[in-house]
Amino acid sequence: MTERNFRKTREGIVISDKMNKTVVVKVEDRAAHGLYSKVITKNKKFKAHDESNSAGVGDRVRIMETRPLSATKRWRVVEIIEKAK
Repeated sequence: MTERNFRKTREGIVISDKMNKTVVVKVEDRAAHGLYSKVITKNKKFKAHDESNSAGVGDRVRIMETRPLSATKRWRVVEIIEKAK
């Protein structure tokens, strides 16, 4: 049996759950500017597959890269780290 390839994982906050079995996750990336050393925040949105429709808006989730599930979905929800308050 072959070993599964390394898959990227990201952690982010669900900003939309209006679609069936799909959530939009905002992932925040913080990095220091090369010249000025100011911390810059970059946000990216990913559509992720949520098979059980269990993630809601405001939840912190971990997503993992997977095969293309639709035209824009290439990630799936692995676990809900923290439910929204």
